Amino acid sequence: MTIATVPLIRRSQLAEHGWHSRRIRSEVENGYLRPVRPGVYARGADVESLLPEQRIALRARALVLVSANRPIFCGMTAAAIQGLPCLRDDGLLHVLSPDSRPSGARGVVRHRDLARDPHYVELDGLRCTPLVRTVADVARMESRDVAVTVVDAALRERAFTPPGGYDFDEADRFREEAMNWTQSATRGRRAAERALTLGDGRAQLPGESVSRLRLLDLGFAPPSLQVPVAGPRGSTYWIDFGLDDVGAWGEFDGMVKYRRLAASAGRDPQSVLEEEKRREDWIRGTTQRRFARWGWEHLTDAATLGRRLSAFGITPA
Repeated sequence: MTIATVPLIRRSQLAEHGWHSRRIRSEVENGYLRPVRPGVYARGADVESLLPEQRIALRARALVLVSANRPIFCGMTAAAIQGLPCLRDDGLLHVLSPDSRPSGARGVVRHRDLARDPHYVELDGLRCTPLVRTVADVARMESRDVAVTVVDAALRERAFTPPGGYDFDEADRFREEAMNWTQSATRGRRAAERALTLGDGRAQLPGESVSRLRLLDLGFAPPSLQVPVAGPRGSTYWIDFGLDDVGAWGEFDGMVKYRRLAASAGRDPQSVLEEEKRREDWIRGTTQRRFARWGWEHLTDAATLGRRLSAFGITPA
């Protein structure tokens, strides 16, 4: 089920079926109903496994459902609507708002400084700022980890072709367009320039984006990304990080990655893990390089990842 098809249920609809306050509270407490915003609910089973960006987009749909005027979403909310990964969900929705518009509803942040250009795109019935502008605003307003993750995902959409093709010229064009958006901004231009410069669409997952930042913080040279290694019988293995300055390989291995690989191949995660072990053994043996894996639990800060790498004998040059 996509976000656009998750049924939203208004309190008035529940009342029409005889569900009054006590019944609604009971169903929320037992998890059958999940509040999306005041007066709007969804079934718990429909939302329990949603990613942060999907939860944000669902709240945006709920706001449109109860708004007299259709809002134009911006910042992280626009990023979520456009399917870009969101490392955090603070429960807020971000919308453009001219000075004449009154203060926002509960959980809504109105950005009057961004309303100078009301141009928008529409996706699944939701209005939001175009991709380039969305990325520029996120790069200005959010933390480095969040911003670079969004920049990477947008560049991947624009410039990456699986399994390893990357159009550097197209990536530079997108980056320049986003940079131009930041020039008229009143704040965050320097932070945006840093995030846009660090962005690289070859990162396949948010964990890879954050990993790259931690590696740079530790003092490693900028790693090679999506590195091809010749495999058996003419196959090619792609590795997340080539730590070329220290002769090592690195991979981010969030469990979501294994579930995604298993689902796409119609296999169980255990068989995928076993195949990954054979793949790693081949790469170690043929390249004679050390090989380290890590997950989200090692990315809380650079020092934590540094200790993980050190356990494999990998330290900055």
